[in-house]
Amino acid sequence: MNEPTVRLDSLPESAVALLRAVHDALALPLPGLSDEDERAYAKLLESRSQEARIILACVLDSGHEMGPAALSLREWTAREPVTYTPWTGDGVRHEH
Repeated sequence: MNEPTVRLDSLPESAVALLRAVHDALALPLPGLSDEDERAYAKLLESRSQEARIILACVLDSGHEMGPAALSLREWTAREPVTYTPWTGDGVRHEH
């Protein structure tokens, strides 16, 4: 099947905003070495994944507009910031 090539710069701005919002919601820094950090990371990733799925379902299944959907996801994400200590790779804990 020969489908036309679609690149980011050929998409409507609202579609790009939604793609970026989903990416940013799921692009969490890896957790530090403690069990507490790993649990907090897993909980946050699960929550943000669920929120991204909800937003995408609203767009794909219910016909919601992409621009407002992207804004909603960004607002939800902002309410749940990273609170765990991220992995730094240098063996030193850096408080977040």
